[in-house]
Parts: sequence; structure tokens; C-alpha cells
Amino acid sequence: MAFLLKKTNIASHFRSHSQKDEDLASFPRRRFHVEPGAREKALLAEDSTLKPFKSYKKSVKSLRRVGDVLTVVVVAGCCYEIYVRAVTREEARKQ
Repeated sequence: MAFLLKKTNIASHFRSHSQKDEDLASFPRRRFHVEPGAREKALLAEDSTLKPFKSYKKSVKSLRRVGDVLTVVVVAGCCYEIYVRAVTREEARKQ
């Protein structure tokens, strides 16, 4: 009988926690929008002294594209090598 009493206490404990979680879920997680202050606006503004360093974006994109192509070529080569070895092993077993 004590076991059943403990079991119902545990169930009611979990029920009360799930109700608290539902209450918290009803609150919006996002807060109201606040305009950035003067310091934040100054930090987000474009700096003319940094303009020469922004030219690397095109080279990074092309380098990434070359890396992607090389990755595809290497993976295709590995797959081809595995296929060739499997076929030659199968032919060797048949003979």
C-alpha cells in the first residue's frame, strides 16, 4: 500500500513540473525590440580604413569553390579505386 502511495506522489510531482513548464512556454521568448544606442551604431557603421581588407571576399569564394571541386574529385577517385579493387577481387575468385 505504501508503494502505491509513493507512486502517486511521484506521478503528481511530475504532473506539477509539466504544468510549470507549460506555464513558462506561454511566455514569449523574444523580448521587445530596443533601438541600438550611439555606441552600438558607431560600432556597426562602415569604417573607411577597413575597406582595403574587404577585397578578399571574392578570393575566398573562389578558393572555397576550388576546395569543393577538389573534394569531389578525391571522393570520386576513392570510390572508383574501391570499385576497381572489388571487381578485380571478384574476378580472381571466379577463376
